[in-house]
Amino acid sequence: MTSHQRLWIARHAQPLVAPGHCYGVLDMPADTQATAQAAQRLAHALPIRLRVWHSPLQRCAQLADALQMWRPDLHSQPDARLQEMDFGAWEGRAWEHIARADIDLWVASFATHRPGGGEHLQGMLMRVAAALQQAHRTARQEQSDILWLTHAGVARCVQWLLQAPAHTLPNADQWPIAAPALGDWTHWPLD
Repeated sequence: MTSHQRLWIARHAQPLVAPGHCYGVLDMPADTQATAQAAQRLAHALPIRLRVWHSPLQRCAQLADALQMWRPDLHSQPDARLQEMDFGAWEGRAWEHIARADIDLWVASFATHRPGGGEHLQGMLMRVAAALQQAHRTARQEQSDILWLTHAGVARCVQWLLQAPAHTLPNADQWPIAAPALGDWTHWPLD
């Protein structure tokens, strides 16, 4: 009999940042009550055997701590590969104050342009792909599901990596829009 492992991707709760602002690696906490509620719901949904990693950004570390209160059996390890995209000089700025021409440059070269001088999507896809390869190995070796406490961008990268033709880079109009809502999760088969 073959078991089927899954990669669970849980997104942090509402960050304490003004609406309409760009935040990727901008390190800010999440709403404490929303984090506690997300952790409680997630704790009840998760399987027994599970390996857990989280983005080192505090909004994800908070979720890891809150989850462990409900599930003391789950010990999460930080993994920088699970961080959100680095938007460089755009971090913390209102989207409406970022020049339209700069956003257009990013959209025109979506996978290779460094928005705000930060990280390009190609680099992010490479680091998430490396983490995904490790998740496959760990799930297979330990016969357990994997949980990542992470960000919308990482969830979109996983979706792209699992569904797009190998070694292809997306255009802006191909990029997955769907991601777990704040404090919610999804899962993907790791077979």
